[in-house]
Amino acid sequence: MTKLNIKVVPGASRSEMSGWLGDMLKIRVSAPPENGKANAAVEALLAKKLGVPRSAVTIIAGKVAQRKVVEIQGLSLSEVMGKLKLGDKRA
Repeated sequence: MTKLNIKVVPGASRSEMSGWLGDMLKIRVSAPPENGKANAAVEALLAKKLGVPRSAVTIIAGKVAQRKVVEIQGLSLSEVMGKLKLGDKRA
């Protein structure tokens, strides 16, 4: 199990991983920040990029904030970094 600090930018022109912002992974999603749509988009995007089931990715803190903590089941931090191809460039 791995936990990641993320910053979400909802309502973006496209969904993507934008790299590191300090110790947080910045994720842009096109979904609006209403009725959990942006959160669902974040979980789906991470699951797809990591090659894990959607149920393995859960927002465990910050559900109504831009800064969130995501829990990823079944992968170590190094596996997550390798699959995201971002490297561990956290400050």
